[in-house]
Amino acid sequence: MNLADTGFVIIASTLVWFMTPGLAFFYGGLVSKRNVINTMLSVFYITGIAILLWVAVGYELSFNGDLFGVIGQVHHFFLSDLSLGAVTTAKIPTGVYVLFQMMFAIITPALFVGAVVGRMHFKFLTCFIVLWS
Repeated sequence: MNLADTGFVIIASTLVWFMTPGLAFFYGGLVSKRNVINTMLSVFYITGIAILLWVAVGYELSFNGDLFGVIGQVHHFFLSDLSLGAVTTAKIPTGVYVLFQMMFAIITPALFVGAVVGRMHFKFLTCFIVLWS
């Protein structure tokens, strides 16, 4: 395990984590008064959905196995029986790699909120994010 690489990935993950509330405040400042709360809550709500989906099946579908060269296979729901302390080929622990990739699974759908502010109902946004993530 390379401690410098591991530390760098943890710092990068933390910085991306801080980008999410920053993005919520940025979008909140761009919209009209009647959409501020909805916009900011949408970003935070999407954060929770993305974390849940990534831990439940996202990591497995992205990085585990190969099903017709398109998508992975789900063998470990909610990362069960996955050795998070094992070292990846990049010489960082699997848990740190899961965290790093999860941060981008969070920020990517949160960026989408800015495109649909005031144009999409909250329940449809939720359905879209669940299907898209």
